[in-house]
Amino acid sequence: MSDAIRTIGFIGLGHMGGPMAANLVKAGHRVLGHDIVPELLAAAVDAGVEAPGSATATATAAAADVVITMLPAGRQVLGLYADEGLLAAARPGTLFVDCSTIDVADARAAHAAAVAAGMRALDAPVSGGVVGAEAATLTFMAGGGAAEFAEAEPLLAAMGKKAVHCGGEGAGQAAKICNNMILGISMIAVSEAFVLGESLGLSHQALFDVASTASGQCWALTSNCPVPGPVPGSPANRDYRPGFAAPLMAKDLGLAARAARAGGVQTELGLRAAELYADFAADSGATEDFSGIIRAIRDASQKGGDQA
Repeated sequence: MSDAIRTIGFIGLGHMGGPMAANLVKAGHRVLGHDIVPELLAAAVDAGVEAPGSATATATAAAADVVITMLPAGRQVLGLYADEGLLAAARPGTLFVDCSTIDVADARAAHAAAVAAGMRALDAPVSGGVVGAEAATLTFMAGGGAAEFAEAEPLLAAMGKKAVHCGGEGAGQAAKICNNMILGISMIAVSEAFVLGESLGLSHQALFDVASTASGQCWALTSNCPVPGPVPGSPANRDYRPGFAAPLMAKDLGLAARAARAGGVQTELGLRAAELYADFAADSGATEDFSGIIRAIRDASQKGGDQA
């Protein structure tokens, strides 16, 4: 596809999908939107997204050249494609781009369903969180055919700063869960280091100044620092308002853990990170950024010290 104006159907207009759809509008595309939450659809309409017909998902797909989905789980993607008739409603040859983060097996099943219905498909999950969605600085990890990636690339460029073609169907999802396993483990390591530094009388700024320019440097430290102060834009300075919510990190680490177990891959730190984030997301971290796990680590450390 060239960079000509296209009609885009965008289904799933939440914290990520809403800003992404708005950035497509800013790029000059006609965007038809759908979400089951009326308030989210209304906010998208305020940003220039159109709600066609009765604002159903099938009406959106029927009028679109490209259909983008951003949904919470694989069962919703597969259900929308088949049970709710999205594939049946679209014109033959329509490109379906799923930006949700879902199980690799579900991504491959969605791709197969699209192809069987005479459509084309790409899985293209994102990294960058709400901030990246709003600023159009997301990274897209795409899986599918080279021609499908080439067609989608100008649209991905309107919503992000980088798009990588990772391989065939499901490869984008594979890259996403591997990347987020690195991120989850890194954030736990950085958080533990700051809590250890606190116990040793080391200031947050001193540790940051050293680690950010030494071998401890990583994105979890320099962009999403889990303590307030050193990185003004990090969620730690906003009482851990997401960013990238802890329940989403728990979900992604769960997907990575499932894939590791299925493949017989030894990922001891990944499995432990999945457990820690699952516990955090189910408790105090339910509405927090994933960097808020430092508070759970600090609390557990203090309880351990009290018992010593």
